[in-house]
Amino acid sequence: MRNLSVVTQFILLGIPNTEGLETMLFVLFLSFYIFTLMGNLLILLAIISSTRLHTPMYFFLCKLSIFDIFFPSVSSPKMLFYLSGNSRAISYAGCVCQLFFYHFLGCTECFLYTVMAYDRFIAICYPLRYSIIMSHRVCAILATGTSFFGCIQATFLTTLTFQLPYCGPNEVDYYFCDIPVMLKLACADTSALEMVGFISVGLMPLSCFLLILTSYSCIVFAILQIRSAEGRRRAFSTCSAHLTAILLFYMPVVLIYLRPTPSPWLDATVQVLNNLVTPMLNPLIYSLRNKEVKSSLWKFLHNPSFLPEQL
Repeated sequence: MRNLSVVTQFILLGIPNTEGLETMLFVLFLSFYIFTLMGNLLILLAIISSTRLHTPMYFFLCKLSIFDIFFPSVSSPKMLFYLSGNSRAISYAGCVCQLFFYHFLGCTECFLYTVMAYDRFIAICYPLRYSIIMSHRVCAILATGTSFFGCIQATFLTTLTFQLPYCGPNEVDYYFCDIPVMLKLACADTSALEMVGFISVGLMPLSCFLLILTSYSCIVFAILQIRSAEGRRRAFSTCSAHLTAILLFYMPVVLIYLRPTPSPWLDATVQVLNNLVTPMLNPLIYSLRNKEVKSSLWKFLHNPSFLPEQL
């Protein structure tokens, strides 16, 4: 019988086929990360500082901005740390935390996009009952529910991954700990778990996407019934920002987790898009297409005392 030692740490090898590009990638990813943090923080301040934006739609957008701050923070600091020439080692507990929080934040955002689509559905299809249906209590329940079910999904996936024995190689051929690359290092048959994980990771986003598609089918039908050209334009403008953000969020998920034959380099590239670029673009998408957010942001930037007065 072989003497197998239990792995206590892993080595993150980084993005495949990028040897010698560490300095360039460090500058690029650091820029993305800083712009992501600044952009989402500005959206938060713009919404908090304006009482006109204290509505369900902007309440959920606030939560999205908070999660877009934390989501890239799961993997980016460690990646920037080793790209600057420091150790690539990550402890076993650190790896578990990375995987858990990545899927917790990702799953919560997935549920949140679904709730935001429902909010737009009620606002456009049932405008007279909107304030009654989307009350403060309902918004709080929906916001809490997204995090609760995101936590359950992440706990299930993390437990599924790390209940396996890791006793052999410890080199992670990726830039952070994620399910597909971790299963390759397990000292056990992972075929059944891969299938369970594939169904779990695939079924949840697919279900949310179908609900979003249903909501927006009803929304489009309702918008086409609006007689005013200005009313149709405003409704389409509000919804187009949300749809753009949804596509940017779901396309990487499909490419990474639902392809039958994984490609390490493609997966890493798409994952960077999902982790850094999409959270960076969300503030631009929502602010550039929304006059109320732009107006509030403009007032805040030109009058910093505006925030304390409102609070």
